[in-house]
Amino acid sequence: MKRLLFLGLLAACRQPSAAVLLARGRWVDLSYAFDSTTIYWPTAQPFRLQVVSAQRTPKGYYYAANNFAAAEHGGTHLDAPVHFAEGRHTTDQIPLTQLVGPAVVIDTRGASDADRDYRITSGDLTQWETAHGSIPEGTIVLFRTGWGTRWPDRARYLGTLKAGQAAVAELHFPGIDSSAARWLVGRRVHAVGIDTPSIDYGQSATFDTHQILLGADIPAFENVAHLEQLPPTGAVLAALPMKIKGGSGGPLRIAAWVPE
Repeated sequence: MKRLLFLGLLAACRQPSAAVLLARGRWVDLSYAFDSTTIYWPTAQPFRLQVVSAQRTPKGYYYAANNFAAAEHGGTHLDAPVHFAEGRHTTDQIPLTQLVGPAVVIDTRGASDADRDYRITSGDLTQWETAHGSIPEGTIVLFRTGWGTRWPDRARYLGTLKAGQAAVAELHFPGIDSSAARWLVGRRVHAVGIDTPSIDYGQSATFDTHQILLGADIPAFENVAHLEQLPPTGAVLAALPMKIKGGSGGPLRIAAWVPE
């Protein structure tokens, strides 16, 4: 027994520490900063920052504080399942295990460049698997359409400069087709992200992909930044939203660790 214990401790000592493992990769920030240029859905309240203090106090120390206000859904943000599925997880109820884990990146730039209303299909997913291997259960699946190169140009990113309900009919950007959404539900992925304003394409009127994914308690990340810095496989993702109790979404900070 003592010999087995000794061998176990010896093996543990030979394992690289967390610090050593992290040093063998790099962190990539996949979130846009929130400011006056942040893009929101045309009918949503944009981000506003009110400076309360940014000065040295009479006692000699510097003090900065702000108030902010915004809709839940804008900039790099989370769609909680309850956003389109009654009774599903609210923002604070999503298990951390669905927000942290291995990620794959599916590149559809060619199709998206050719058609700004392109819908990513289940065929795109099976084609990706042919090249990179099967997507296992529990994966976070990210879609790179190339739309991130348009941020923060509202006209190019949304397809319109209008605001309010009148703008909705003029929205043009790629999204995920319902066939792909059902495919992802079948694979039991943990979350889905995209570098466009919505997981549904701009001209969607029924938001089928939202209904399918969120209805299966699969959260979505929208307006994800800098996907060009991630490999097709191998990254580990942490996507932590502002923990709004009962929320339908919220601002999201996403970071990915990429091994080197």
